[in-house]
Amino acid sequence: MTSIDCITLEVADPTAAERFYTDAFGLDKQVRLRASEAQTSGFRGFTVSLVVSQPSIVNGLFGAALVAGATELKPAKKSMWGYGGVVQAPDGTIWQLASSSKKDTGPDSRQIDEVVLLLGVSDMAATKRFYVDRGLTVAKSFGSKYVEFDGSSSRVKLSLYGRRGLAKVAGASPEGSGSHRLTICGGAETFTDPDGFTWEPAA
Repeated sequence: MTSIDCITLEVADPTAAERFYTDAFGLDKQVRLRASEAQTSGFRGFTVSLVVSQPSIVNGLFGAALVAGATELKPAKKSMWGYGGVVQAPDGTIWQLASSSKKDTGPDSRQIDEVVLLLGVSDMAATKRFYVDRGLTVAKSFGSKYVEFDGSSSRVKLSLYGRRGLAKVAGASPEGSGSHRLTICGGAETFTDPDGFTWEPAA
């Protein structure tokens, strides 16, 4: 296992969710949808980031998401690290829209440069070791706070974040229970990581 082909979001209404993701973000290869009524409440322990080159693209995606039915969790604005905002899709998935640039260099192209799956973990050292043992290479690591794996061969990059810290970044309460409503597609076998996130072989 060295790459993520896509993520599968488990949703109550796949038709409505497909319409949202097409209208809001134009995602078709990185996100798949599966019908599910699995019980879940509160923070599901993960977010997905769409990384873009400039603020105008963040604003375009942010506005399109709200029009398509998303809820604003954090408004799009400048910060120390760049520019971004957070929305929650109608199916409950939290999306971070972000750019490291604070200034525009052109019009909104709707070009998404990276899709990053951030998993909220309870024991960073243990989960980091779990994924390294399965073939992932660490690209960046900041102690117990954040780990980013090399995603050069992936449609979706994987990063680990402390669960409470990730919830704070997302503008959500860290409390939550039940299903993650997420399956990660990659590798050659089905397994579950230390925080209960399920992987299955890519189709």
